[in-house]
Amino acid sequence: MTTSPTPDARPLDLAALSVGDELSRTAHTLDRDALVRYAGASGDFNPIHYNDAVAEQAGLPGVIAHGMLTMGTAITGLLEAVGDPTLITAYSTRFTGMVPVPATGEVALEVVATIGAIDESAGTARVDLAAVVDGEKVLGRARATLALPRRTQDAEAGADTAGAA
Repeated sequence: MTTSPTPDARPLDLAALSVGDELSRTAHTLDRDALVRYAGASGDFNPIHYNDAVAEQAGLPGVIAHGMLTMGTAITGLLEAVGDPTLITAYSTRFTGMVPVPATGEVALEVVATIGAIDESAGTARVDLAAVVDGEKVLGRARATLALPRRTQDAEAGADTAGAA
């Protein structure tokens, strides 16, 4: 599996975020080897993830990627952009499409992470992730909650108050 980060990636200034800001744009390739490695790591050996005949008997277009592999892969660009994985306090999605993985070659999972909302009082931002394969959405309502740092003036005001006590 390969990842292509946003070309001009630089450290993210979390305090300067606005709704609509793009935090990351990545392309991840998945191939059958990635499915085998994920099956071994997760213990999910459902044959729809490695056997074309079984997948087709189940009504699928062929072997498909594990949903949790897709979900986990989709957030990696955001994790890299943020730089500190502990700032992601929640992540959820709905599986809305399949990721067919060809017998030879690979498939590209393209993911764009943008700020969907900012809650100043809670100190969080909602990050919306759009994940597509061949132009088709594969994750729906994919959202992560990002903890924002306190504004400098808020931190200074807190320090002044603490010193006065």
